[in-house]
Amino acid sequence: MITLNKVHHIAIICSDYKKSKKFYVDVLGLEVLNETYREERQSYKLDLSLNGEYSIELFSFPSPPKRTSRPEAVGLRHLAFEVSDLIVVIEELKEKGVVAEPIRIDEMTQKKFTFFYDPDDLPIELYEK
Repeated sequence: MITLNKVHHIAIICSDYKKSKKFYVDVLGLEVLNETYREERQSYKLDLSLNGEYSIELFSFPSPPKRTSRPEAVGLRHLAFEVSDLIVVIEELKEKGVVAEPIRIDEMTQKKFTFFYDPDDLPIELYEK
């Protein structure tokens, strides 16, 4: 049996590096661990952490194809973050110009959740603890 310890990181390719960096750092509050420009690939790689834990690699590449979000396609569905108070976080996002969908209740757990979108339309879920 394979033993996995945890999810190490999630890689995201963005279409506008400056806009996405601002979103993930200034709006969501992720911390920059390392930023590298790779000249040979004309690509940035931004390592981000959440609460001190390495979690997201943000990449830029010249002219990446657009992500299929709707209708939902095979592959990564969304990125989800746990929050303590969903309403507080939704209000903080709204103050930063990000609008979340109406709050829903998970039929299985009865927990509250919602979605909003990053600059490239990647669905991001907030799930109340």
